[in-house]
Amino acid sequence: MVTGRRKEAVAKVQLRPGSGKILVNGREMKDYFPRLVLQAMVREPLVATQTAERFDCIARVVGGGIAGQAGALRHGLARALCVADENLRAVLRTTGLLTRDSRVRERKKYGQKGARKRFQWTKR
Repeated sequence: MVTGRRKEAVAKVQLRPGSGKILVNGREMKDYFPRLVLQAMVREPLVATQTAERFDCIARVVGGGIAGQAGALRHGLARALCVADENLRAVLRTTGLLTRDSRVRERKKYGQKGARKRFQWTKR
């Protein structure tokens, strides 16, 4: 069981030898992530290491939104592949899949409309 994170989302990933099936929260990946961009994002570690047909993935994802969850699953899948086969680490490192994306939502500041946006100001 390996953990992947992105924004507020956390993914617990388990790899088993199999045929390339990916289950997310008990559902098929295509049902859980309907957007093709997110499906491609999740599959990226498997495609980069050419192990798409070797492993089945069972994942539990909580928190965040749909894109953050896909990113957390991608990170967890890359880390799980390293645990399964240490020789894949170099490929995953060069493609940047092992690096946790540390960007998070910036907080709203007081006296402002949002994190960066200010209230409208008129001189006269």
